[in-house]
Amino acid sequence: KVVSVDGRTIRVKVDKSKNSSHLLYKGDLLKNISVGGYVKIVKGFTKIIGKVDGEFTSEDPISIKKEYVSDRGKINRTLALSLLGFFKGNEFERGIKELPLVGNECFLLHNEEFVQVHNFIRGGDEPLELGQLSLEKGQKISVGVNSLLASHIGIFGNTGSGKSYTLAKIYFELFKKFKTYKKFQSNTKFFLLDFNGEYVAPEGVQDDIIVESKHKNIFKLSTRSKEGGDKFPLPKESLEDPMFWVIFLEATEKTQSPFLHRALASSFTSELLNGSEDKNIEKIRSYVLSLVKDIIEKKDSELGLKVILELLSDLEMSVTNTKELNQAIQFLNKRLAFNVTTGGYYILVDKSITLTPSSSGRAEYSPENISTHFLTPIEQMINGFNFELGNVSSIRLKIILKYYEEIIRGYSNREHISPLIKRLETRVKDLAKVIVVKGEIRKDVYVEKNLTIVSLKDVNIQIRKILPLLLCRNLYDEKKKIGDVNTYLNIIVDEAHNILSAVSERESEQWKDYRLETFEEIIKEGRKFGVFLTLSSQRPADISPTILSQLHNYFLHRLINNNDIFAVEKTIAYLDKVSFDYLPILPTGTCILAGLLAQVPVVVDIGEISKDNIPRNQTMTLVEKWKD
Repeated sequence: KVVSVDGRTIRVKVDKSKNSSHLLYKGDLLKNISVGGYVKIVKGFTKIIGKVDGEFTSEDPISIKKEYVSDRGKINRTLALSLLGFFKGNEFERGIKELPLVGNECFLLHNEEFVQVHNFIRGGDEPLELGQLSLEKGQKISVGVNSLLASHIGIFGNTGSGKSYTLAKIYFELFKKFKTYKKFQSNTKFFLLDFNGEYVAPEGVQDDIIVESKHKNIFKLSTRSKEGGDKFPLPKESLEDPMFWVIFLEATEKTQSPFLHRALASSFTSELLNGSEDKNIEKIRSYVLSLVKDIIEKKDSELGLKVILELLSDLEMSVTNTKELNQAIQFLNKRLAFNVTTGGYYILVDKSITLTPSSSGRAEYSPENISTHFLTPIEQMINGFNFELGNVSSIRLKIILKYYEEIIRGYSNREHISPLIKRLETRVKDLAKVIVVKGEIRKDVYVEKNLTIVSLKDVNIQIRKILPLLLCRNLYDEKKKIGDVNTYLNIIVDEAHNILSAVSERESEQWKDYRLETFEEIIKEGRKFGVFLTLSSQRPADISPTILSQLHNYFLHRLINNNDIFAVEKTIAYLDKVSFDYLPILPTGTCILAGLLAQVPVVVDIGEISKDNIPRNQTMTLVEKWKD
């Protein structure tokens, strides 16, 4: 019976005749109530359900003085309950409609009532079977497709606890149920970011992880080899976003960031590359020559021959016939120099020059000399340059040409911008290895399918940090632009702490702002556009609290670190104390399911999936590897 009511905390005194591990009821042997079990409190016609959070025992001072009393009669047992919900007809509803009264009787649940408490399928929904109750073997746990997939999902647990398996199980069951439906094939997209290559098979092995290969696109990106691996298609607009380049090149806020905005938004670079390829190349040649002429005409010792050489060297990545480029650089070194005293250029004399040299062995600057013996031959060489104008190369070329235009005209300081240009060369090479503009990829190479997996296992740290943000930003923007609420997009981020960390000191504030702008908007507003997130991580404490708090449903595997447990406890208000106490001791493959879809938090053993469909993240068995 209920002996005290203190808000949601209820104290229940247990009948002494029920002080045993099992009870006999109508010929059946029933497991008696224990911590984590459920109690039904009857208040008139209302059946209120509570969960046992704790148990307190004491000796009965009267009973212990009596003779011929059983041991169980000497113990007073009191249960501490937290209220979960109530029965409305035959269906269980979460929430508190009314509180019990002192003296209300309490009962164990019938099997039918127990099943209803763990029935998470709403009317009209389709079930996905995930496993069975860990503490009640045989009781299967299924969740509704609408309740789970039309929500943001968090899967958390230490390494080796089974979180990747749980992620695979959810989407394996989903594809098994819906993959043959035409509307599912045409209106549903899943995009999985795989940081460790767990969801792609090795070369030469049939890739059926999660779902058969015919239902998915796989992109194995790489920056390690010279040519790279697969290239992910992106729209041109995404690559021309100045903010992406600010983050990608780690531009400083005061000088380099404004320069990048000017370079990518200026009319001169747009006009330079807005015609046919032949016309663009012709315009670039003419512009490069005009920059060389401007340097010579300025007679500025701060510019000099060095800047001309740097200009041509920085064009190397964009020029396909580098032999001609190297000839031009050699020609410059042999024929042109700067006189610091007179502030002018001079031609170095050799046997091919018909000028009368000065006593110093050089022909001093004159417009005729420079034009005849330098500009004319260098113009011929520059007009022989062939430029590679892919979209990544074009953007790099815009930045390079804008840089030299500004330092020649005195708009920018070389010391401020030149570190950015040095980073540009190496990072653009890596970027060109992993992405391609959609218009440049053959349709037979990339056919959109339900599931797209992007493996980032073989990319370097710079690409790993920024590319996921670019891809997710693009997916979300495209979905918003379409505005079709009948289409569905789920962005799945495995090892989400790699890009959603709130505590890392290595990344700039601009990077963090760009990250938060991307993912916080998706998690706050994405539901309106049919965009949802699934995040998997071994460090929930590292993930932005704003993002963590906006998740709807949680699969919590073993968490040992106190910071991780505290982060989860602070975020999930409806997870009870008993469930939190389980977190550090959950076995591998077992998790706590909690959230809006679950009427009550439950401990679930995730069901098996076939070996062909499981992720490639099994812990190696050392004895097998080490024994002959």
